[in-house]
Amino acid sequence: MLTFHTSGRAATLRAYTAKVLRDVVALVDGRIHPFELGVVCEVFGLDRSADGLPAFDFAICATSGDSVLPALGGAALHVSHGLDRVASADLVVVPAWESGDVPVPGGVSAALQGALRRGATVLSVCSGVFLLAAAGLLDNRRITCHWHDADTLARRFPGLQVEPDRLYVHDGPIITSAGTAAGIDACLYVVRLELGAQVANAIARRMVVPPHRDGGQSQYIQTPVPRRAGDGDDLAPLLAWMQAHLHHQITVEDLAERAHMSPRTFARRFAVATGTTPQRWLIRHRILLSQELLEEDDLTVDEIARRTGFGTADLLRHHFNRQVGTTPRAYRRTFSLRAN
Repeated sequence: MLTFHTSGRAATLRAYTAKVLRDVVALVDGRIHPFELGVVCEVFGLDRSADGLPAFDFAICATSGDSVLPALGGAALHVSHGLDRVASADLVVVPAWESGDVPVPGGVSAALQGALRRGATVLSVCSGVFLLAAAGLLDNRRITCHWHDADTLARRFPGLQVEPDRLYVHDGPIITSAGTAAGIDACLYVVRLELGAQVANAIARRMVVPPHRDGGQSQYIQTPVPRRAGDGDDLAPLLAWMQAHLHHQITVEDLAERAHMSPRTFARRFAVATGTTPQRWLIRHRILLSQELLEEDDLTVDEIARRTGFGTADLLRHHFNRQVGTTPRAYRRTFSLRAN
């Protein structure tokens, strides 16, 4: 039997002490799902302070302390923390949970409700949403889950507003994410929200994942898998080129020529590979770059518009408001590390 041991770690936030995310707890019970838990451990459990990044006080807890829980493949997890560890957490993550109609273990609902009253954020990954719903945390909230479980969740908890096409949904102090790898998107979203784009992007680079994925779950439901490198359909080099040239005016015709395809074929294959159109991909990534510049630099909105390929401040404001729901100036006031 393979056994893993967990323990907390003192926070070392350096320049990020003005932010609130320091203490993170993953709540597990029953049968452990290693991937979902591993996502949380990877984002919040690794000490990256040598790279100038914040280190979190991270721990795994269960309904009772000093317990051994079974995991897939005959492994087991030794958890030394009980529910009392939730009392200090800024972020409580439920990596996965039993999706059947089973009662909530004793003390869990009270611990989660207490965390919300203290102002903590609660995040579910994949089937972890079933625990939050059963604990009464999601009534009348917008949520998402794995597309395979969406109908079951909506049927069992009719008070929820299930949005099955989303990778993650943020409603008040609660964030719910879709199946498995969408937990990476949600965790990086929390980091970006609390610590800024620079930190989230740096962690994403270390994990070798995109800091933001375009499109929702629909791109993964009965969608043909694109052929990989060697068949001429690998768009990774082109996407990297687009990322590096966001400040240029780029047309679908330009991209199709670079990919050695007709514009129509390119647009179709781009949608299969990314879940969105080339123009929407460019707009989304230009907005992400503008958010980073607003957080990290003192550039004017006009200069940011030029550097991100929007050209004019008016066009940047238009797309920024549609994507982010606020103006660039208001976003800077809220999220600029220099302002804090």
